[in-house]
Amino acid sequence: MEELITANGVRLCVETFGDATHPAILLIHGAGASMLGWENDLCSAIAEQGRFVIRYDNRDTGRSVSYPPGEPGYSLSDLARDAVGVLDALGVERAHVVGRSMAGAIALTLGVDHPDRVASLTFVTTTPGGEDLPPMSEDFLAHTSQNPDPTDSAAVVEFVVGLLRAYSGGSPHFDEHATRALVEEDVARTTNIASALTNHFLIDFDGPTSGGFGDIAVPALVVHGEFDPVFPLPHGEALRDAIPGAELLVLAGAGHEVPRQLWHTFVPALVAHTR
Repeated sequence: MEELITANGVRLCVETFGDATHPAILLIHGAGASMLGWENDLCSAIAEQGRFVIRYDNRDTGRSVSYPPGEPGYSLSDLARDAVGVLDALGVERAHVVGRSMAGAIALTLGVDHPDRVASLTFVTTTPGGEDLPPMSEDFLAHTSQNPDPTDSAAVVEFVVGLLRAYSGGSPHFDEHATRALVEEDVARTTNIASALTNHFLIDFDGPTSGGFGDIAVPALVVHGEFDPVFPLPHGEALRDAIPGAELLVLAGAGHEVPRQLWHTFVPALVAHTR
């Protein structure tokens, strides 16, 4: 069940799965994405393997606190402190942190600036950055240049479904019917659609203050889609190489998402990593 809590001084919407006495896994999604991007069935599948799964809406997504469109008023390090606040509110001392896409930077900040709260790190479809890495695909960039009317829910749904189709990078695993149902649910529960569409792309990406990927001192797993059009596979390979002792799991035929058809690969890998 969803719950509104106060974390780091702001209102955030949180949901948990499984037994709170089991090792905690904190799932953090990327830019503009609410916690629904970590699907119910995926969270349940992880919880069934003896994990206490936590997901939450970042600021400006879902039911969490929202800010005026174009004026987020917070930074990436604030989002990292929000994650610590979620753990505090739930009485969790340390968690296995999973950061997806933009939230890879949040996970990095947690691992470097808040190491006492982190048991392990998993980076899903993210990047260490670097001018020598391949750029985003032209098809993906073309879609992100569109600006749907935030007051027209149907138009927003069409835009986000199209965005997720672009995210798939032509993956055979893309399921338009399931994607549309999830997006419709997400749009209906989002406090401020205009802010959700824009604000994460305007924040200050200040990042950690105590180091970088080379300073991570907990076990790290990198999960990357074979056909990722946002951060092509060399980004995942470079991230693995940047973190001491990190392992790389390539999701065959996947784009920038973790498709249901590959949960049978992703879930056991995550459970093993967090054992």
